Amino acid sequence: MQREKAIVILTVFVDVIGIGIVIPILPFYVGSFGASPFTITLLFSAFALFAFISSPFLGAMSDRVGRRPVLIGSIAANSLGWLVFAGAPNIPLLFVGRIINGLSAGNYTVAQSCLVDLARDERERSTNIGLIGATFGIGFMVGPLLGGLLSTVSHSFPFWCTGVLATANAVLTYILLPETHKRRDTAAMIVFNPLTLLARAAADRNLRPLYLTWILFGFALSTTQSVFALYGQHSFNFDSFITGVMFASTGIFAALNQTVLLHRVWLKYFSEQRLSILMTVMLAVCFFLFGLEILSLFFVALPLFATGQSVQRVVLTSQVTGRADPLKKGEALGILTSLVSATMVAGSMIGGALFEVHNGYPFIFACILMLVSLLLSFTAARDNVPAVTLPSPSTTSDEAP
Repeated sequence: MQREKAIVILTVFVDVIGIGIVIPILPFYVGSFGASPFTITLLFSAFALFAFISSPFLGAMSDRVGRRPVLIGSIAANSLGWLVFAGAPNIPLLFVGRIINGLSAGNYTVAQSCLVDLARDERERSTNIGLIGATFGIGFMVGPLLGGLLSTVSHSFPFWCTGVLATANAVLTYILLPETHKRRDTAAMIVFNPLTLLARAAADRNLRPLYLTWILFGFALSTTQSVFALYGQHSFNFDSFITGVMFASTGIFAALNQTVLLHRVWLKYFSEQRLSILMTVMLAVCFFLFGLEILSLFFVALPLFATGQSVQRVVLTSQVTGRADPLKKGEALGILTSLVSATMVAGSMIGGALFEVHNGYPFIFACILMLVSLLLSFTAARDNVPAVTLPSPSTTSDEAP
């Protein structure tokens, strides 16, 4: 493995472990301030809103000034956010901490951009994105275990530890990570308004079908994941332990797909475009099976869901970076992150409303979204929009794309 690639993956792993540490503790910590459940959900929404605002900007900034300074700065800001959150004496400062974390949420996007920079062809680009996705999944499995142990000291202790860990990560990145983006357009204008960048994305005929597919994919995931634990409890009487095992098994299966199977099976036998269509079909089937509320079919659907969402995430991300302007790949990845944040806010509310009507309706709705996405994919395949190919390894950084 390239030294630069290993450093980026290590940086992401340390960052995600920090996030995973606080996930199971955050509601208990915020609850100790006397916050209502609605206030707790507002903290999540505040993070998602400011991630929506900042991600395209940080991605575009990394295209202009380089990945390294933006990644270091965003990790350092993330550290500040956690330290403010840990030391907050009241609820308003809790919001300040989460807003800072949201504004720095683009560090994952920039890390993805680093690995895209290091890719020499389409297959390696997909493999690199799969590695970072698997690292994210493994970090989310390790982090909550550490968070549970640290919380035995106090509810605030895990947040202090996460802030210190993020600080160490920023220092590690500063010392070890070289600049990966060699073909920067230093004269490009930085756009501060995220809506301007999103409007520019909507006008991009080359990438627009992929962005629409990504939005439908994000809505389907956020609609179902927000009610998944409730669904298991209400439909099958799953307790918190069984639900945790389900999430862990899904994470393990997703990591297996993104590390081993992606390179050795999926990308070996399918092009990215056909693989995206296959994963869309797989997701539509698994959501339909979930919606039937039959236990045996639930267990059939679970590995289909883990495979479909983990591979589709990688493939769509790779397709977007493959078609994007070589000088604006960071901006394109930032837009993807921003769109995911937007679907998290809206999809969670839609899922909750549908679940109150019927347990299976969020999954049936997600199935319908995947069928619409499938139609969109066939339309894009028929139009046969050409992808922008990466330069060959022999191309120098001074040559035109």
